[in-house]
Amino acid sequence: MGSYSLAVDIGGTFTDVVLKASDGRLWVDKTLSTHSDLLDGFFRGVHGVLAKAKVQPKAVDGLVVHATTTVTNALIERRGQTTALIVTEGFKDLLLIRAEHRYDIYDLQLEFADPLIPNELVFGLSERTLATGKVIKEVDVDEIETLVDALRRNNVASVGICLLNSYKNPQNEQHVAERIRQHLPDIYISLSSDIAPQIREYPRASTTAINAYTVPIARPYLENLRGRLEKNGFRNEPLIMLSSGGLIGPEVAGRNPVRMIESGPAAGALAATHFAHQLGIDRLMSFDMGGTTAKACLIERGAALVTGQFEVDRYYRFKEGSGMPVTVPAIDLIEIGAGGGSIAAIDALELLKVGPRSAGSEPGPACYGRGGREPTVTDADVVLGLIDADNFLGGEMKLDKMAAEAALASLGQRLGKTGLEVATGVYRIVAETMAAAARMHAVERGVDHRGIPLLAFGGAGPVHACQVGALLHSKAVIFPPQASVLSAVGTLVSPPRLDMVRSAVSILSQLDWADVDHIYERMIAETRDALAAAGCAADRIVFEFGADLRYAGQQHEIAVKLPEDPRLHHDSKVIATAFESAYRAHYGLNPSHVEIEVVNLRLVAKGPVTEGTTSVIAEGQGTPHGERRVYLWPDAAVPVYRRTALKIGQIMQGPALVEERETTIVIPPGWRATVDRLGCIVATEI
Repeated sequence: MGSYSLAVDIGGTFTDVVLKASDGRLWVDKTLSTHSDLLDGFFRGVHGVLAKAKVQPKAVDGLVVHATTTVTNALIERRGQTTALIVTEGFKDLLLIRAEHRYDIYDLQLEFADPLIPNELVFGLSERTLATGKVIKEVDVDEIETLVDALRRNNVASVGICLLNSYKNPQNEQHVAERIRQHLPDIYISLSSDIAPQIREYPRASTTAINAYTVPIARPYLENLRGRLEKNGFRNEPLIMLSSGGLIGPEVAGRNPVRMIESGPAAGALAATHFAHQLGIDRLMSFDMGGTTAKACLIERGAALVTGQFEVDRYYRFKEGSGMPVTVPAIDLIEIGAGGGSIAAIDALELLKVGPRSAGSEPGPACYGRGGREPTVTDADVVLGLIDADNFLGGEMKLDKMAAEAALASLGQRLGKTGLEVATGVYRIVAETMAAAARMHAVERGVDHRGIPLLAFGGAGPVHACQVGALLHSKAVIFPPQASVLSAVGTLVSPPRLDMVRSAVSILSQLDWADVDHIYERMIAETRDALAAAGCAADRIVFEFGADLRYAGQQHEIAVKLPEDPRLHHDSKVIATAFESAYRAHYGLNPSHVEIEVVNLRLVAKGPVTEGTTSVIAEGQGTPHGERRVYLWPDAAVPVYRRTALKIGQIMQGPALVEERETTIVIPPGWRATVDRLGCIVATEI
C-alpha cells in the first residue's frame, strides 16, 4: 500500500469514489453515473475526491481499484457489436433450445429473452471430440475457409467457439481459432476451453457467448481507462474487481469480461465480510440497496458463499431459470428487490407494485429534476420526510420535493389514495418484498435467517434496513462507516484473487491421480501468472483446493472445500469425508451406500489481504442539529443527528435520523442505536 489508494465503483445510478490514505483516513464522493460514457462519471468523481483531500493524481501511488457495471449494462441493453458462435455441427440450436427447463411449470405462455447471438450467426463445423478427449474427427481446413468468408461477409467483430467436449481436449477449438486469426487478425475470439472448461453444453455455450459478446466493449473500455489514468498522472495500472470477489489486472479482465458481471455487488459482499471479521461475527447477512437494485449475501463462518453458476438478464426478474446461465465462480448474491430509482406503478390486479423498472440516473426519480415523471422509491422517501431534499449529497444536489409529491399524487389518483398514502405504501411494499426474497435466499441454502445480524449499506440501504431487519427478525441492524459507498470501500479490502474450475468427471474411487495432478498444476500455473500481472509476488500467493461432487446418478453437485492439497497424499477418503460432511449439512442425510462422483476440480488463488479502514470519531456527546417531521410517525418530531458528531458509546432512542452526506440512517420508534468501537451504528429493537 502506498500513500494513497483509490477505489471507484460504477453503479446503475451513482458512481462511488473512495480515496484512502496510508494512515486510514478516507475521503468519499458520489456522483451520478454517465451511461453515455461511464468514464466521464468515473473521472468527475475521482477529481472531486482528490480536490477534497487536496492531493494530486501523482500522489496516488497505491492501489487503483475499479468495480464496474460495463458488462452488465451491455448485456441488459443488448448494445454489443455483431457476434457469432461456432459449434459442432448438429448443435446450432443450442442457445434456442437451452436446457429444456421450464422455470414456471404452470405458465403456458412461457417466454425467454432472445439469445445474445441470433441463430443465423451460429455456425456448425463437422468435427468431433469424444468425452474421453480423443479426437476422432479433426476440423476440415476448407470448412474453416468457408466459415471465415461468412464471418467477413456478416462484419462479425467477435466470435465464440464452443465445440463438443472441448473442455476435455481443446485441440479442435484452438485449431479453428488459429486459422481465423490468420485471415481476420482484428476479430475478438473467445474459446469455451479457456472461458468455461466444464461439462454441460448449454451453460458452457451461454458463458462463451456472453464473453464473446462483451469483449469488444470491455477490452476497449479497460484500455481507455488505463490510458486516461496515465494521462491524468496516476502512477499505477488499475485492478479490476471480479464477480468472485478478487482483484485482477486489466489485461486478464479484458479477455474474460464474463467474470466482471457482478463486479460491484461482489465488492459490497467483501466489505461485509471484512466487517464480520472486525466485529467478530461468524454469521451475517449483507443488505446492499443502491439506486437500481437491492442485493443480499449470506456471510457464513466469516466468509461470503461462492457459487459456480449464476444467471444474468432474467426475463422475469426473480424467477430462477429465466435468464442466461454463467458458469464462472461468483459470490452467491441474490437480487432481493428494488433500489431507490425503482418505479412505483399499478399492476394487472390494480394494486400498487414497486419495480422492476428503474429510472436509473437518466432521467432518474422525479425529485432529481432531470425529466423523470414516474414516482420512485426515492420520491416516496423524500415525501415521507426520511430524506432531506435540501441536504441530498450534502446539499450539492438539491431535490425537487414538489415534483416527487406531484408524481405520487398522480399515481394516487388512479388508486383512489393520496400521494402520502402511496408513499407509505411504497415504503412498506419495498420492505416486505426484500424481506421475503431474503428469507427464500436463506432457506434455499439451509440457513435459519432469524437472529442473523443485517449489515446495511448502499445509498438507500440505511433508509430501509430497520424495516427489513424487523421483518427478518434480525437481532441487530449494523450501519458501517461510509455505508453509502461501502462497495467501493470493499474493493480496497479485497485481495488479488482468481478462481479456476476444470471438469474431471470420474467415480471418486477410480480417480486418475495423474490426471488430477496435471489439471491442478495447469490451474496453479495460470492463476500464478494472472496474479503476478496484478502485482502479487509469487511467495505471497495462497492456494485453496476444492471440488464439485455428487452421489452417482444425481443431476446436481455441491462445491466442497478440501482440507489440504489433494496432490500430497492422493487420498480419496479425505475428499469423501469432506463431501459427506457438506452434503449432510445441506440435506440432513447421506445415502452412504451410493458411490461418490467427482464432476469438477476447483482452485482459488489469493494474494495478501490489504489493511482495513479506520474511522475518525468525534469527541463529546453528539446532539441533534435539528428535527424533522416524518410522516410514517406523524405524532413525533424526529431528532436529526450528523454522523460525524457522534461518539463511541453514544446511544440514540428511536425515532431518530442520522444524516451522512450520501445517505440517511433511519432509526424507527421502538429501536435503540449505539455507536460501537469501529464507528458502526448498531440498531436493535427494544
